[in-house]
Amino acid sequence: MDDQRLDRFFRRLRVRDTLGQAERDALSAAAGQTVHFAPGELMARYGSSPNKSLLLIQGMAARQNTVENGQQQITAFHIAGDFVDLHAFLLSKLDHDVSAMSAVAAVEFPHDALRQITEDYPHLTRLLWLSTLLDGAIHRQWLVAMGRLTAIAHMAHLFCEHFVRAQAVGLADDMSFPFEITQQELADALGLSNVHVNRTLQELRRQDLVSWDTKRVRVIDWKRLQDVGQFDPIFLDVVHTPR
Repeated sequence: MDDQRLDRFFRRLRVRDTLGQAERDALSAAAGQTVHFAPGELMARYGSSPNKSLLLIQGMAARQNTVENGQQQITAFHIAGDFVDLHAFLLSKLDHDVSAMSAVAAVEFPHDALRQITEDYPHLTRLLWLSTLLDGAIHRQWLVAMGRLTAIAHMAHLFCEHFVRAQAVGLADDMSFPFEITQQELADALGLSNVHVNRTLQELRRQDLVSWDTKRVRVIDWKRLQDVGQFDPIFLDVVHTPR
């Protein structure tokens, strides 16, 4: 029987490929206990060698690095249905922190169980590999946006990305999606000052593109938001095809 905690993860996989019952059973059997984290609490630590990976089932988390002056750069946001540190399965040590942006619940997957899945289920292994490939594709888009887009285009692109990702796992509702971070955390992701982020948000609101109350983003004009953000969803690979 399917582990109901994994529903959004199953949806994330099924939107891209067919997931067999034996594969769902294997993932359900591999799932360990549910763990909870408070906003700002570290879920995985730089330099550590975890023996399990965490699947986010509630809330929002971020990958981040801290430089010598204490400033942080967020390099990825994770939503329910995402593994936040599947990289830790094969890396000897993590090269980043993972922090809870909101109240978070996650399911532990012991690496021994994941290793057995890779031995017994080659198709499921490819789908887990796809998860890390999508992380890389999103990261490349963030680099392009940070290096070449204007602040307003960069922010619009990020909101477009999260709307599509939220739709894929059933989190989007009536053109809105959860986005439970602070304005400072948004600044740390975009590589902008808090003041610049505030001005950019005001401009998006002035143009009637989005509204945001730090809990949910509501998309007011999807077509124009995509145009402003120069957004092409190809990197999210939301295509159902045999893998």
